[in-house]
Amino acid sequence: MAFDIEMIKKVYENMPGRVDKAREIVGRPLTLTEKILYNHLWDGNPTKAFGRGVDYVDFAPDRVACQDATAQMALLQFMHAGKAKVAVPTTVHCDHLIQAKIDAATDLARAKTQSNEVFDFLSSVSNKYGIGFWKPGAGIIHQVVLENYAFPGGMMIGTDSHTVNAGGLGMVAIGVGGADAVDVMSGMAWELKFPKLIGVKLTGKLSGWTAPKDVILKVAGILTVKGGTGAIVEYFGEGATAMSCTGKGTICNMGAEIGATTSTFGYDDSMSRYLRSTNRADVADAADKVASYLTGDPEVYANPHEYFDQVIEINLSTLEPHLNGPFTPDLATPISKMKEEAIKNNWPLQIQVGLIGSCTNSSYEDISRAASLARQVAAKNLKTKAEFTITPGSEVVRSTIERDGFIDTFHKIGATVFANACGPCIGMWDREGAEKEERNTIVHSFNRNFSKRADGNPNTLAFVGSPELVTAMAIAGDLGFNPLTDKLINEDGEEVMLDAPTGDELPAKGFYAEDPGFQAPAADGSGVQVVVNPVSERLQLLAPFDAWDGKNITDAKLLIKAFGKCTTDHISMAGPWLRFRGHLDNISNNMLIGAVNAFNQKTNSVKNQLTGEYDAVPAVARAYKAAGVPSIVVGDHNYGEGSSREHAAMEPRFLGVKAVLVKSFARIHETNLKKQGLLGLTFANEADYDKIQENDTINFLDLTEFAPGKPLTLEFVHADGKKDIILANHTYNEGQIGWFVAGSALNLIAAGKA
Repeated sequence: MAFDIEMIKKVYENMPGRVDKAREIVGRPLTLTEKILYNHLWDGNPTKAFGRGVDYVDFAPDRVACQDATAQMALLQFMHAGKAKVAVPTTVHCDHLIQAKIDAATDLARAKTQSNEVFDFLSSVSNKYGIGFWKPGAGIIHQVVLENYAFPGGMMIGTDSHTVNAGGLGMVAIGVGGADAVDVMSGMAWELKFPKLIGVKLTGKLSGWTAPKDVILKVAGILTVKGGTGAIVEYFGEGATAMSCTGKGTICNMGAEIGATTSTFGYDDSMSRYLRSTNRADVADAADKVASYLTGDPEVYANPHEYFDQVIEINLSTLEPHLNGPFTPDLATPISKMKEEAIKNNWPLQIQVGLIGSCTNSSYEDISRAASLARQVAAKNLKTKAEFTITPGSEVVRSTIERDGFIDTFHKIGATVFANACGPCIGMWDREGAEKEERNTIVHSFNRNFSKRADGNPNTLAFVGSPELVTAMAIAGDLGFNPLTDKLINEDGEEVMLDAPTGDELPAKGFYAEDPGFQAPAADGSGVQVVVNPVSERLQLLAPFDAWDGKNITDAKLLIKAFGKCTTDHISMAGPWLRFRGHLDNISNNMLIGAVNAFNQKTNSVKNQLTGEYDAVPAVARAYKAAGVPSIVVGDHNYGEGSSREHAAMEPRFLGVKAVLVKSFARIHETNLKKQGLLGLTFANEADYDKIQENDTINFLDLTEFAPGKPLTLEFVHADGKKDIILANHTYNEGQIGWFVAGSALNLIAAGKA
């Protein structure tokens, strides 16, 4: 039986009446996205039609999921909320703190020793507050959620941007910061601006070397890393229904890389098959009874341009395998053009490492198709030219592929199987030689490929592809290799071609795991003690942020003017810094150390206006804070893209930053800034970015009149005494202004005023 089956049945019980009412109010057929959103209104039955991209709406998500790196801060905040138990089903998954280095068993054992304090904290706090706990080694949060908790037509939030993976099972699943999760766990409404809708019509059918991954790689090339901002992407068409459920999950997972709020697919036979294969026939049976409500209305898909804000059409029968990168997941190149592009751009052609797996591509189908290529190495007398690694998505997948012989197949070609964890995908990879910072090429089936993302080396060029394409290219060891057309020279000097990959959507013998790794919480957690060592370097109890004093912010110093791409990786790096995710003071030492200073084009080097000397960004911020001097950060377009990590908002708040003024924000980061009581502002005139000078002092002229829809006026006083008055827009509504006034959203919850 499925987890939380009664909750799921209740969602389906409410759905027909609420959707029918919404259709009546809106006055037209509805998309799947709209059906799910209107069925999850905080107030219950719909009473009005909401404006896309305009109206802020309160929702009631069905569940919350947290990964161990973000769960620490989320649960430290939840402990301040004064609640005895979480209000909705919630889970914690230990997947981020396991570093890939040697092999699964060795790496997992080392992680349990190094991060034992954190795992014990998460286990005990989960036990106390009624939270399901998935132990280290159980698997990556998004794969485990897909296998156990996702259900068609549901709504969930998760403290990881790739929560969107659950769209592969027909959910509206959205990545959020920990403060948003705390709201929902505390029994509060969750606020979201009603999204715009992008429809992607998939015609034809995947075949040969083309995989679901290529769909999202193509979409990323079309929409870019910010083209989906403020929108939900809904996939439909014959190509969608012909695709596996886990393939749909791959597409939704990487939707985070186009900035989309989330992505989803309508309920179909592939989802039913997956539910039944993962021991959730009860969910499939319940979904079958309301199947017409779990997909868009027929009129919508027949005439999508009338119902979506934007429509993209992709013919899967002609879609070519892609490799995206380097340094950005939206630089899309068909494999037939890669050699030409690599030579033109002087990308190293020799592939050093191929890596498959991660939350994006670690399903049974993915691994089985990659294994079909690995078997050809021996059969065709080839030798794998690059290092090759596999990261299974869960203990269920790992146990199943071991039983079915795939792990043995990979070992025979010299591959390393890492632990069921994020590993290299999030920078938790102790790669030998990375510290030399040599220029090199890797290919992987992960979702992100920003500079330094995988191994910390800024000169590693990472390219994103499907597991099968990555496997083929690791065998060839050549970035210019096109397996559709090119031959390889085997150990006998003969020319051979790789056959197209084949594999099974689901295991014929069913999924298997002796111990999936789940720990149920205590029925009554009132007696459970959660202990945090006051001298711990890993965990630190939180103190509330100060409320606004009601005055204009004056004499603020410019901390940094960030140049170009500034993701949450640049603002708060992962990798080795993950060990401090539960200690706000310690992790704040990584604040903005990856951002490029516009004035000297260096990272982690900004001017301290109090001394005139250059120093690390956190050091300068701490100097300002110690002197009682407020500071602000200025940034470029799509500031804060990438991970949902709220540390990228909490660290500036902790170190005395009062406002972040940019050309545009990524959605999650803007919300995180608001939740922590910071001012997230955008230039009314983007050209004003160029007016900001290194020695500027900033005064807010009308913050005392802060109101929805009313821009704020900032005075930038330059070193020569001249001034520039700059207008800054914002998207704060009354409730969000209340967060700012109180010092943070959590302060309101703790005071019982939220």
